Formats: sequence, C-alpha cells, structure tokens
Amino acid sequence: MAKTRAVYFCNACGFEAPRWLGRCPQCEAWNSFDERAFSVATPRAGRATAAVRQAAGGPIPLHRIDGGKIARIHTGMPEFDAVVGGGIVPGSLTLVGGPPGAGKSTLLLQIAGRLALEGTVVYVCGEESAGQVKLRAQRLGVAQGEIAGADRLLVHAETNLRAVLDQLERIDPVAVIVDSIQTVWLPESEAYAGSITQVRDCTQALMEFSKRTGCASFIVGHVTKDGAIAGPRLLEHLVDTVLYFEGESTGEYRILRAYKNRFGSIDEICVLSMHDTGLQEVANPSELFLAGRDARPSGSCVVASIVGSRPVLIEVQALVGEASYGTPRRLANNLDQQRLAMILAVLERRVGLHLGTHDVYASVAGGLRVSEPAADLGIALAIASSFRNIPLPSDAVAFGELGLSGEVRAVNAADRREAEARKLGYTTVFSPANARDVAGAIRSALG
Repeated sequence: MAKTRAVYFCNACGFEAPRWLGRCPQCEAWNSFDERAFSVATPRAGRATAAVRQAAGGPIPLHRIDGGKIARIHTGMPEFDAVVGGGIVPGSLTLVGGPPGAGKSTLLLQIAGRLALEGTVVYVCGEESAGQVKLRAQRLGVAQGEIAGADRLLVHAETNLRAVLDQLERIDPVAVIVDSIQTVWLPESEAYAGSITQVRDCTQALMEFSKRTGCASFIVGHVTKDGAIAGPRLLEHLVDTVLYFEGESTGEYRILRAYKNRFGSIDEICVLSMHDTGLQEVANPSELFLAGRDARPSGSCVVASIVGSRPVLIEVQALVGEASYGTPRRLANNLDQQRLAMILAVLERRVGLHLGTHDVYASVAGGLRVSEPAADLGIALAIASSFRNIPLPSDAVAFGELGLSGEVRAVNAADRREAEARKLGYTTVFSPANARDVAGAIRSALG
C-alpha cells in the first residue's frame, strides 16, 4: 500500500524540506519553495523486501566494472569536438544555452546534419514549425536529398515529450535535439509548459532515455535577463555537459565555452564566425583576437594566455584619464574587477604611478573573458603605457602573475606561451624569466 505525503522543494536549487520555508537555506532565494506530492510504497513482508533487493542487484567491486573505452562520435567540426572533450559521448545529455540570436539552433542543426552520417537523428522543434526548420536547413546546406545522410535527419514538430519519447523508442536514433526544453511538456506533470516543474521533469525524462538507450541528447535552454540559463539550477546538475555562447549576438564572432563537462575539460573554447551559410569554426583564435592592431596605440598590450589546453594571444587595452569627479572610476570589461583593483594598488605602491586621481578602464578586445592570474603583467603594462602615453613595442608580448610586493611570479605552460608568441612574430617577451619585478618590466618596455 502506498502512502502519499508532500515535500517542499526550492525551484532554484532543488533543496528539499518537509515544510514550507520563506528562504532557502542552501541558495538563499526568497519565496522559492513549491509543494509536490509523491507516494512511498510500504513493503508487506520482510521476504518480499529481500526478494526485491536481490532482483535489483547490489554493489559490485570496482575492478569488475567494465572499463571499456567509450567510442565517441565525431561531428567533423574539430573545434566543437574539442569543447565537448574529443567527440560526442553516446548516452550523454548536453545543454546548450545563450542569448537570443547567438546561433544555438543554427549550430545544432549543422551538427544534426553531420551526425546523420552515423545514423538516424531526430530534431524536435517546439518553437518553430517544420517548414521554418526546412528553410534554415536549406540555407545551411543540410536539406538536399542528394547529400549523404539527408534521409536520416528527421524533424518532429511536437511539444508533448511523452509522444516524442514513444516515437524515439521505435526509431532508435543516435542523437536527438530538443529545441527548446522550455516548450515541451509531460502530461503526467501537473504544470504548464515552461514552468520550473515541467523543465525539470522533462530533463529527467530525457536523461533516463539517453542513459538507457545510448542516444546522445541535446537540449536548448533559454536565458534570463541576468544572462543565466532559465529554469532551476538543478537543470545544470542533471545534464552531463553545459555549453554556453559568449560574445555579442549582433557581432560576427561567437565563443562557445563549456561550463560543465563530465567527459572533458571545462576550459576549452570554440570560436565560431556567423555567415549566411551558418557557423564556421575559426582555426586560429589568436589572429582573430589580435585583428586591427596596426596602429599600436598607447595602452595596448598583447598577452599570451592559456585557454583550455592551447595558448591564445589576446589584446588587453587600458585607458587612464583625469577623474572628473572626486571618486575615480575603475571599470573592467571581460576582466576580474577585484584583480584590476589589486594591480592598481601594486602599481601605485611599488612602481610609483599616482593613479589615485585617475579613472582607469581596462578591457579585453574580441569578447574573450580572461580570469587567469598570468594576465597580470600584461594588464599592468597596458595601464602604465596609457598613463605615460607611451606605446609598447610592436613586437612585445607579456605574461606573468604579480605578487603584492611587486614581483613577477612564474606561471604554468610558459614555454608554450612563448612559442605561440614567436610563431606569430612577437620577438620581445616580458615574462617571469626575464622580468623579476613589475617596475623593471615597465622600465624595459617604456624606457
């Protein structure tokens, strides 16, 4: 006999409580608890319970678990395969998020066309009609019948996820794409489509189907006005991989970054350029982030950074001017605000640059966000160059972490950073190997 009772859960983080709470003790969100009833089956006898436990199986030794290598599916897009860890893992569940117009549907439709070479792929369109998907597919060049695998790319215009899963059981696809998770719903879930309950339940149903059948699943997630993926934070914990589009959606270039990946690194990025024929990969991101550096103005410094497993050269720009008001402004774009404040304190105390009455603006050109401490020396050189209005040498590149006493500390992968810089023609390198403190590096660079 089953007993029915209610539990309250936070729709922001999934925390459960036996009673309603005004504030979640885990994520500290206000008025986020919803009630949900569930049934608990009570066993009739001890023998029946033992039989159920025996049928369900028990723990097994670690060395007896099959550790065979997973055969990843390659999409033919090397940069995308690197972001997901070397290829798509069968049975994985991937969440793709980003602002409107970033290219989520375009990228997934291109991937669907490439995966159709391996087997049947189902594209579930909840936001668009099948005709609209066909128009986009024609523009991307994946809808022609003479292309190999075009007959195995199926479009299913349905929002009832239970009906979709029933069809998938008969089709047995290698991949399924749901665009988007906020538009599908389950009949057994008593909530409207797009609600927190429906989003969570639909994701759990897709996860169960993917793990059981080995079908690789992709879901598109909307974002809120704050830039976070809409729905409960539990949604990011359920999926295996979270991919997010960065950069301005109105620009030409997009940056796809992995924020969570159970099958690879989370530091990899994929730089894509938007064209009429879809998204195309940028093989050398360093040339992209250094575009437009012919003038060599003051306040600009090239930094050798490590993104994921590869070195990337980026341009750090700084602008220092007289403060118009009593309190100077310190603004950082694609940089850590706290890190910028520490670098300014080191420059004022250890180098003697009187920045207390000046506004300081720092930015990374190209839209790539940099958070590693190895960019400290490049940021300091850019600020000093703008403050003294002296441009850095055109062939100079810098990397190194700054300590509070003004020393330049060593960073990881220094040889790879320097090799990437010299490959692109930068012969003057300011690094921990030749710059013991930031004051000496500034004297060497600015004279």
